[in-house]
Amino acid sequence: MAKATTIKEALSRWEEKTGQKPSDAKEIKLYAQIPPIEKMDASLSTLGNCEKLSLSTNCIEKIANLNGLKKLEDFILRKKQHKEPKWTEQEAVGDTLEELWISYNFIEKLKGIHVMKKLKILYMSNNLVKDWAEFLKLAELPCLEDLVFVGNPLEEKHSAEGNWIDEATKRVPKLKKLDGTPVIKEDEEEES
Repeated sequence: MAKATTIKEALSRWEEKTGQKPSDAKEIKLYAQIPPIEKMDASLSTLGNCEKLSLSTNCIEKIANLNGLKKLEDFILRKKQHKEPKWTEQEAVGDTLEELWISYNFIEKLKGIHVMKKLKILYMSNNLVKDWAEFLKLAELPCLEDLVFVGNPLEEKHSAEGNWIDEATKRVPKLKKLDGTPVIKEDEEEES
């Protein structure tokens, strides 16, 4: 079995391909590395100007070493593997992150999500969130307006019952878009 690609190796390949220095780049795409990246190592600290980072389709088990990414606004970590990645350093990007794409990650719990005070867009379809207690943690995000939650057991259950959008928007009332559908509040309907 091939040894995993390191972040340092992936950044070197990216630099060769794009001709840009990773330390200067605003957007870096390290998705679908062969062999896949398994560890987010300290090489990420060199990405001080990075605003958008994509690490999709790798095999990352722990979200770490984001402390140097002081300008990170958009983080993409979609994958299809068999266990939820551990994320213990949300505070590192809590004041800057505006978009988080974490679909297909076997996520059951939204532990620590509350620190992401600027998060506007959260795409977390096809995960394993199954109860309202976890979903309610999203109401603690003051800027959240666009949520993709389709494919989670909670959504599937309530969509089958025909009340998903009503129940979800009742619990997270600031949403403007849910699962790609604009959310229209009753008071907005009356004004039209």
